[in-house]
Amino acid sequence: VQLQASGGGLVQAGGSLRLACAASGRAYDTPAMGWFRQAPGKERDIVAVAYWDWGGSRTYYADSVKGRFTISRDDAKNTAYLQMNSLKPEDTAVYYCAAGTKKPYRSESDFGSWGQGTQVTVSS
Repeated sequence: VQLQASGGGLVQAGGSLRLACAASGRAYDTPAMGWFRQAPGKERDIVAVAYWDWGGSRTYYADSVKGRFTISRDDAKNTAYLQMNSLKPEDTAVYYCAAGTKKPYRSESDFGSWGQGTQVTVSS
């Protein structure tokens, strides 16, 4: 699976951005799509995941973004989106999209394909 991320940029605190991640192939081949981020000098951390399981479609969010970020998928386009609202300077990072390959889709090792990063900078 090849992933192409887009949508990063510079925004003031309190503003919004939407990231997109287009995946090659069919949505069936990517049961989970997620977003990670890496700030300078820090490890890459999970932000949000959208995935299917026996109960239907599910989402997971890191505590730091709950209530502000929303992940969604357009299966017809095999594209995942990350709507980021109420952005804070601490959200500044390079954001990476990834395709999950094994549950629980929470750590980097659960994701087998990665897109290039897109920079998000939030000014105070």
